[in-house]
Amino acid sequence: MLRFMKNKILIPLLVMSALAAFFSFRYTGDANSVDDKRKLVIKTVLKAISQNHYSPRQMDDSFSSAAFNKILNAMDYDKRVLTQNDINSFKKYEFILDDGEGENVVSFFNDFNTIYKKRIDEAEAYYNNALKKPVNFNTEETINLNGEKIPFATDANELQRRWDTYIKYRMLAKYVEIKDDQKKRIEKKDTTLKMVYTNQQIDSVSRVSIKKNLDFYFKRMRKLKDDDRFTFFVNSMAGTHDPHTDFFPPVDKALFDEQMSGTFFGIGAQLRDEDSKVKIVQIIPGSPCWKQGELKAGDEILKVAQGTAEPVDVQGYDIDDVVKIIRGPRGTEVRLTVRQVSGAIKVIPIIRGIVEKEETFAKSAIINSGKDKIGYIYLPEFYADFQQINGRRCAEDVAIEVAKLKNADVNAIILDLRGNGGGSLNDVVSMGGLFIDKGPIVQVKTNGNNATQLDDPQSGTLYDGPLAIMVNVASASASEILAAAMQDYKRAVIVGSTTFGKGTVQKVISMDEYNSWLASIAAGKRIVSPDTIGSLKLTIQKFYRINGGSTQLKGVTPDIILPDAYEHIDIGERRDKAAMKWDEIPAVKYNVSENPLNIKELAARSKKRVETNPSFGLIKESAERIKKLESDNIVSLNETQYRKEQEEANTVSKRMEELEKKLTTLNISNLQEDLAKINIDSSNIKKNEDWLKALKKDIHLSETVNIVNDMIKSDMRVNLGTGMR
Repeated sequence: MLRFMKNKILIPLLVMSALAAFFSFRYTGDANSVDDKRKLVIKTVLKAISQNHYSPRQMDDSFSSAAFNKILNAMDYDKRVLTQNDINSFKKYEFILDDGEGENVVSFFNDFNTIYKKRIDEAEAYYNNALKKPVNFNTEETINLNGEKIPFATDANELQRRWDTYIKYRMLAKYVEIKDDQKKRIEKKDTTLKMVYTNQQIDSVSRVSIKKNLDFYFKRMRKLKDDDRFTFFVNSMAGTHDPHTDFFPPVDKALFDEQMSGTFFGIGAQLRDEDSKVKIVQIIPGSPCWKQGELKAGDEILKVAQGTAEPVDVQGYDIDDVVKIIRGPRGTEVRLTVRQVSGAIKVIPIIRGIVEKEETFAKSAIINSGKDKIGYIYLPEFYADFQQINGRRCAEDVAIEVAKLKNADVNAIILDLRGNGGGSLNDVVSMGGLFIDKGPIVQVKTNGNNATQLDDPQSGTLYDGPLAIMVNVASASASEILAAAMQDYKRAVIVGSTTFGKGTVQKVISMDEYNSWLASIAAGKRIVSPDTIGSLKLTIQKFYRINGGSTQLKGVTPDIILPDAYEHIDIGERRDKAAMKWDEIPAVKYNVSENPLNIKELAARSKKRVETNPSFGLIKESAERIKKLESDNIVSLNETQYRKEQEEANTVSKRMEELEKKLTTLNISNLQEDLAKINIDSSNIKKNEDWLKALKKDIHLSETVNIVNDMIKSDMRVNLGTGMR
């Protein structure tokens, strides 16, 4: 299935005239079969990549082999579905996927799809057989959980043995979990414990639980449409050029737009599958169904109707399919037949409207630290609503939060970009301009052309006080642009761990609009494509720091590095073999801050605190363990050894929990002007409480506050005068 990349930088505009040279074939509009349409998709995608990708691979046997192996390994990563005999039967396609105008790819897909669906049914039989077999947890057997390090099974017998081992692993994990939980509850004299299971009963309960879980998984696998698997094929091929070039079928493009904007048209109810029943989990505050008022958490959706049309019985439907038919154009009516918690059946009409996912948007708080007040802004992504003229933009929202914090007389601001995977290029440039007077923020380069610098669009500074930016390995793309620019200007202190390392720019191209446009030119009149083949997110540029360096692969190294549980393993862009390489270009002219902070001294003071902080010591221990697990994913199926391994894994977690109980938590509160929106309903209040509670015990935020306290001191400035770089 299509995997959305969180770490992204996008240019949203489709300039048709600039695309004229991308393709040399003419769209005929006569894709009269499923295979014809799939060939057209492959042909269009590969042509677009070869003509306009920043650094396309040569479409040759090497590309074909890489795509072939990427597809097979991705479709059966754990090597528990296909056999080596199956792989051998596909070998005839290994070096010809680049040939045949898409025909060879479609033939490969059809052959693969036929066998794969058959093997899915057989795998279901394998695990059911394995669940009937007795298990012995006293042997010295092991299992390798790293699919990259094991070959495909030689035959059906080997597949059954793999399922036997896997089920034994699941049984052991469940057996130990139930047994240990039961022991703890007995020791605590838990009155809710109704009965004590024997080992035999634990075995039986474990099998039932595992079977239920796997049955649900395989039910979803069988519900996958052929088009879903074909999309995966296309994206595996696109992904051999770089990790961020993706094909979007129309439905997935809509989901991508929603992710970028944080908004969608619907009713605003969160759904969950409970034993094949579609239940309402939560009503989003301010949404259409919240305003309508009748739909409640706990209600079960039985039928869905589009206005006065005949309702569709959705009992037993996959949750994703239910969501698709509930959502629709703004201003249209959907009627839900629900069974309420009381048991009453009711038809609830709701007019669809804009639903905003508040967790997507910037928000702020005040950290009271002694006599100082520190502003805190959390930005989960660089969102931008490209579909609406007045849609929300993160640069505008952050400017609002900064202004609110200034009105609250904060002494400094922390901008938290941890986990922020990127987003809109225009917005990161505008956001950088909030913190400097004027100048370049980033350089953008198209292959074969000179780089273009993108400047702060407005002169003047919204906030010129002490600024710290928090990052981690999941801070990518736009996050890296902002952190790098503020670091180069010596405008902010960057705190955390080395970032993701994505230094590329993508553009979303509608393949339908393009093909219709070509056909219209050829015919001398407007022609609308009868087919809907989707869009392509294509890597067309690389961005560079204003000092000329690239963030690609290397990411941004913080001024002050804090221990991170993942610091010793290759994650982020560096993990993908198809990732583009690091390089650099000439720097542009920019003025660094007149009185930059003494980073060396700030880092030295932070290092002393970190070295004496037991919580950071545990994080370092955890990092070493994760490093070991990364290189060795072999788990013992002997109960004694397994418990020992689990105890080692849990020790750090338990010690961290004990330390958290003793920690002096941060004093964090909401801004006064945010309270009305927060208190709009009980679910919103609870989410806000949980957010503040997590921040209060955030060890990395706590140390960043310490760093900011040092930044505020007068002896932390270095008077260099204005410097041109």
